[in-house]
Amino acid sequence: MWDRAELTAWLRLLESPGIGLETARALLSQLGSPQAVFELPGNAWTDVLSPRQREALSQPPEYMAAVLEHTWNWLQADASHQILLLGEADYPTQLLATADPPLLLYLKGRRELLREPCLAMVGSRNPTAQGRDNARAFARELSQSGLCICSGLALGVDGAAHQGALAASGATIAVMGTGFDQIYPKRHRALAEEIGQQGLLISEYAWGMPALPTNFPRRNRIIAGLSLGTLVVEAALASGSLITARLASEAGREVFAIPGSIHSPLSRGCHALIRQGAKLVETAADVLEELPPGMLGSRKAAADGDGSPALCSPAQQQVLDLMGFDPIGLDALQQRGGWTVADLQAQLLELELAGQVARLAGQRFQRRAGA
Repeated sequence: MWDRAELTAWLRLLESPGIGLETARALLSQLGSPQAVFELPGNAWTDVLSPRQREALSQPPEYMAAVLEHTWNWLQADASHQILLLGEADYPTQLLATADPPLLLYLKGRRELLREPCLAMVGSRNPTAQGRDNARAFARELSQSGLCICSGLALGVDGAAHQGALAASGATIAVMGTGFDQIYPKRHRALAEEIGQQGLLISEYAWGMPALPTNFPRRNRIIAGLSLGTLVVEAALASGSLITARLASEAGREVFAIPGSIHSPLSRGCHALIRQGAKLVETAADVLEELPPGMLGSRKAAADGDGSPALCSPAQQQVLDLMGFDPIGLDALQQRGGWTVADLQAQLLELELAGQVARLAGQRFQRRAGA
């Protein structure tokens, strides 16, 4: 249980401008605790701090009172609101083994998930319909197999991965790049609330921290660090997901990638990873067979169904066969099958309503997984 003086010292050390994790870690290694840092006279910091840093720590910044008050009230509001420190017994061993583990993490939800074997799932914020389906389906099956799915709460693949895990066992960790009062993106407020109840929300950022661009690459090191491996579902060559994959590789973790169409820009990042040595993944079993034996948890969840594709008419099956699995325009599909536009649109509408075809921008369509 936190006392207010201890919380004040930690926040002042970590939130003072110009005092990064490396400096805070150096001070703590010498003095043992934030309280001890502030009990020393300022001239005792000379060996560790620059003049500007000594000035920053000499008195709390103006905003510190508000950060302290909101953090204290947040801790008192719910038993699932907690703070985890680097030295605590249940600090995740996978994260501890990385080059830059956070000194302090804010938690909301099921803290025990930190002891579960995790798999990171990341990808494009604007995935194809197939990519979104893949993320949801892989997360569901891997969660049923005993893995906790870790991602970043972003739009697209991240959100679909969280949803797939929630639908299976609820075992999902969302690592945020903001303070808990600044949910980003805003449209994921409901998803964040659900994860906070069934899974676990994590952030190293204090109350009031907005969604700054520099926060998200740092967030990615936690996603990769918590996990036994990272699965990239869809990613362009310049995607932030490749940063997470690189961090996973540097930490000696497995990297997995799902291949896609050679014509899709969102497949190029995955193909690049595969050329660099990532494992090509077609099924959840491809991921599971690479993980250390005995690492999977005992959690099991009932599947949402038998996984059989919905039945369709012979005409609809013919349309699916003509489509293949790459996105295709209406004109090209008509040329392949010789259908009239009206008949083809009628069949596509039925397939879309049945969830077997996704409508893309520019009058293009794509067959979905399982169809």
